[in-house]
Amino acid sequence: MSQPEQGNGQLPATPVSGVDDGEHRRLAPRPLDRPSVDPSLTAAFGRPSGVDSAFDGRRPQSYGTNGSAGTMGPPPPEALATAFGRPVDGADLKLQRPPGSEHAVEEDIDPVFWDGKPAGDPWRDPGSGAVIGPPAVGEKASAPSAAKAAPGPQLSVPELLFGRRVKPMALVLLLVAALLVGTAGGLVGWLFGRAGNPLTDSGVTLAEVKPAKERPVGSVSDIAKRTTPSVVSIEFKGANISGVGSGVVIDGEGYVLTNDHVVAPAVQDATAKLTVVFTDGKRAVARIVGRDSKTDLAVVKVEVSNPTVIQFGNSDDLQVGDTVIAIGSPLSLSNTVTEGIVSALNRPVTAAGENGGPQVTYDAIQTDAAINPGNSGGALVDSSGALVGINSSIQTQTGNSVGLGFAISGNYARKISESLIRTGEVKHADMNVNARSASAETAEGAQVQNVPAGGAAAAAGIVEGDVITRVGDRMVRNAAELTVAVREHDIGENVPVVLARQGRELTVQVTLKSD
Repeated sequence: MSQPEQGNGQLPATPVSGVDDGEHRRLAPRPLDRPSVDPSLTAAFGRPSGVDSAFDGRRPQSYGTNGSAGTMGPPPPEALATAFGRPVDGADLKLQRPPGSEHAVEEDIDPVFWDGKPAGDPWRDPGSGAVIGPPAVGEKASAPSAAKAAPGPQLSVPELLFGRRVKPMALVLLLVAALLVGTAGGLVGWLFGRAGNPLTDSGVTLAEVKPAKERPVGSVSDIAKRTTPSVVSIEFKGANISGVGSGVVIDGEGYVLTNDHVVAPAVQDATAKLTVVFTDGKRAVARIVGRDSKTDLAVVKVEVSNPTVIQFGNSDDLQVGDTVIAIGSPLSLSNTVTEGIVSALNRPVTAAGENGGPQVTYDAIQTDAAINPGNSGGALVDSSGALVGINSSIQTQTGNSVGLGFAISGNYARKISESLIRTGEVKHADMNVNARSASAETAEGAQVQNVPAGGAAAAAGIVEGDVITRVGDRMVRNAAELTVAVREHDIGENVPVVLARQGRELTVQVTLKSD
């Protein structure tokens, strides 16, 4: 590469050579390497000829192009000229004067700051950078506020009471304040509680009767206490059937008298089991000793020791109006006692047999003592506590008691139960006739419909169409009463029978046979 010419404003290159000052050898500066400049770039970006500074003072100010004077723009609006232009009087105002210092005498101060304030205001510092920050305020207001003091550690109860971090007097005052607040709160609560319900009185004390309740001998309470242990509940449960009835313990060997319709479901369902439940909660499995479906009576036996046995009374001594008490388990409510009177005696009751069995007919005691489903087989006792009947049925249109209850006569129930215990079966006296109820203007009775050959009625000369009006000493007013009147006698007994035949009254002797 050739050396650049001198006189073009470029420094001459100096070859690298060593300089020896006599003591140390030093290296000379490295020669400058100035590459040549492209003339086209010099023409485009270099200084014009005759210009030694950065600005050309010879060029007139112009808004046009190609050096020609340009056209001035329109004058600014009057509002902008008034706000930002020079005053009309042409006074030479200087910038950066503080408000109210137009006539102040200038002092030799720093043109940037005044009033002796330090350079802390960016609005007064032309060298500060333009940034987006908080609003510019005074130095005092803009000074960062002191950080909030962090909360101190909280004191626990032991530290408060025993840590000696609180003055004793402060603790005493705190305790007194707590007691006052608690006392005031309790007083307010007491006042509100007392005035809250005017119908209550927390200080009331009711009078108490000191003497004991008098229960004389023979009262309902006394009778119930003596007889309820001998009345039991009989439960029957099977795969498809269950229910509860009542029964009466009539013998110390565990014999229990009840209704036949109470134990019949257990006979019809092989899966059913009978259980006797005593008043003390003791339970025992029951076995059927015998049944009499014609009179709706049955006897079962349980294996128990020393059961309470009821005593039979004489039902023939009852009079209408005598007090009687029904005991049993109505609607599965065991040990229920109800009181009533004898409403009627010798009331023939007829009911359909269980599952197509023979018709049930018995001589009943009518009572208004409440008898409901579940009372069946329970005891009807008189005012002495003796058994005078076995509760059996009710007459109702609602399914519950309406004051028309019926019990099998106690004397007759005793006769049937003794036969069942001895032989397991019962034979009844029978006249061997089929009859229906009949009534006329002057008489009523049981009209004979059929007289089987070889029967007691046929042997006595009774014929079809005869109306039987009396058997022995008992009047007959319907077919049911004929049945119960005959059953009052023994098999083989010769009984006088009064009948009406073709307008005439006849008396024949009938020797009763077995059914």
